Amino acid sequence: MGKKGLSEEVYRVELSPTEIDTMDKLFCWACQRWADKVFMRHKDLGIWYSWTWREVYDEVKYISLGLISFGLKPGEIVGLIGENEPQLFWGEWATLAARGTAVCLYPDMTPQEMHYMLDHSEAVCLLCEDQEQVDKALELKDRLPKIRKVIYWDSRGMWQYSDPILMTLEELQAEGRSYEQSHPHSFEDSVGQGKGSDIAVMSYTSGTTGLPKGVIDEHRGLIDSAYRIMDSLPEMNPFAQYLSYIAPAWATEQSFGLCLGLLLPFVINFPEEPETVLENIRELAVEFLSFGPRQWEMMVSAVQARMMDASRLRRFWYEQMMKVGLKVHGTQLVGKRVNPIWWILYPLARATILRPLLDQLGLIKCKTAFTGGTAMAPEVFNFFLALGIKLRNLYGTSEFGFISMHQGDRYDVESIGKLVPINPAFGPEIKILVDKETRELLLKGGSGFRGYFKNPKATEEKFKDGWCSTGDAVSINERNNELIFLDRVEDIRRLSTGLLVPPQFIEIRLRFSPFIKDGIILCDEEKPFVSALVNIDPETVGRWAEKNGVSYATFPDLSQKEEVRKLIASEVKKVNDKIEVAMEPGAKIRKFINLPKEFDPDESELTRTRKLRRSFLEDRYKDFIDAIYEGKSEGMAKVPVKYRDGRTGTVAAIYYVENLESTEAGV
Repeated sequence: MGKKGLSEEVYRVELSPTEIDTMDKLFCWACQRWADKVFMRHKDLGIWYSWTWREVYDEVKYISLGLISFGLKPGEIVGLIGENEPQLFWGEWATLAARGTAVCLYPDMTPQEMHYMLDHSEAVCLLCEDQEQVDKALELKDRLPKIRKVIYWDSRGMWQYSDPILMTLEELQAEGRSYEQSHPHSFEDSVGQGKGSDIAVMSYTSGTTGLPKGVIDEHRGLIDSAYRIMDSLPEMNPFAQYLSYIAPAWATEQSFGLCLGLLLPFVINFPEEPETVLENIRELAVEFLSFGPRQWEMMVSAVQARMMDASRLRRFWYEQMMKVGLKVHGTQLVGKRVNPIWWILYPLARATILRPLLDQLGLIKCKTAFTGGTAMAPEVFNFFLALGIKLRNLYGTSEFGFISMHQGDRYDVESIGKLVPINPAFGPEIKILVDKETRELLLKGGSGFRGYFKNPKATEEKFKDGWCSTGDAVSINERNNELIFLDRVEDIRRLSTGLLVPPQFIEIRLRFSPFIKDGIILCDEEKPFVSALVNIDPETVGRWAEKNGVSYATFPDLSQKEEVRKLIASEVKKVNDKIEVAMEPGAKIRKFINLPKEFDPDESELTRTRKLRRSFLEDRYKDFIDAIYEGKSEGMAKVPVKYRDGRTGTVAAIYYVENLESTEAGV
């Protein structure tokens, strides 16, 4: 605390968590302190629009009073769905100021997924972005009798809609202004009555093994998580340019954009569209960036794909200069002295490759970058490290908030960092215990875990002798006390040979290949060896096919081309080489199939954060798996698919089982 900005004004102010103990109190305090500074920016139709803190305060105030005027009571649930835009943030802060509870939904949810969360949470109001989300809400209207109002902020295409349940955001704010005239100071009174122990948000788990559970997040828990990050990285600058991209339905954005954005604070920027994120990052030259592993992997894949089109000389120069960057920054990261030869070559590497690449990726001013949510291959960290970006792993759970992260100037990229410090106002320091038998990480301390909504049984099962279960298997590096993530406890498998295999360890290394978009590792007590089902990346593989004269018509056709199968086999062999170094040779992938369709969250194959629904996939692709272990070399299968317009169908395709042992033996 007490860090100064460019002027003499002290920006990072020590707040009293006993006085500012709720998100809405923090919001009001920050708006008063930074009134005329720019708070938010959003690009719409090619133009950047800005809002000051004072302007955002007014927007939030009248949304909140509008909700109160329609009878929103303390503790009632407001659902919010849409892309990351200012109105989504305003809606959540307004809900909290009205002493309601916010439930954010992923914008690409199907109506069925929306119904489950809105029904389970007992939502009474829904704030939507546009016509697409309104259509989903109207489809569910008769099945959600508790929903009193559906409010939307983007009116494009809505001129023919006349359902009385609908209302624009502007109309809601107008109701709020009228309400204020007859109830002066009601907004301030509502904010002042809140307590840190009130429920602020319900964050639903990803549901990898069943229906998502609603995690109860108190105000003090969210503020606690924001403090943990801020206190762990004192170099974070106030008013840093932050791009909000991760959906607030993910607990990470609740702590970063919605809370830390007030506490530090940030200048919060919103992309024009999800498809323009990389372009917008470059325009903004963001200083603070938080992406999930898939987004970081996509950035690396995009660079790798471009380099495939480069000349052999340019590829050689790129590879050598990236090695120079990694030698310099990687050596510094582990606290060793850099060989003078690398320092001599570094200015050349920076001028010709590293700085231009940083500029192309929009990371030229990036000082703090995070990833979290699931594991990521060390090669991805090393790619950004070579560019001079210290990408930090941040580990936490929906139930317990942030637990560990890469801190300081030295850390191991293969770890998930050290335990984060806790502000004493939120509870005792976090303590950890690793179960000797299962390697499961158990936690105690911090602001704690209040429980799952309407699920006391699952809440009770989460605790073991007073310790909170994470469900994650870890090990501890005794040299530096950093945690190393292994896999979900339930996902660690044992082969029929007795060998233990952590599937995720292998899957994240498969995804580092620019040609592989996804992959699921197959291994359990009934299987004698490890195999895989692979999703090719249609963009990079398609580009490779075009360059190498391989013609194809459709995705299923491309995935089964002999040349493509050989290409993926070479990529899998590279992963096997790494497995042989890190694990026992028996954990290597012996066979794989290129699937004739991509994994799709709309078909429940992935969660909305793109985590594999392992059991579902193993059941859906049982015929493929049986072919692998029955020794078949090819087969015909029909796979159900769901199209964007809601129609269903099947993909019928011939598939081939690739046997890596045969290719290695020259058969």
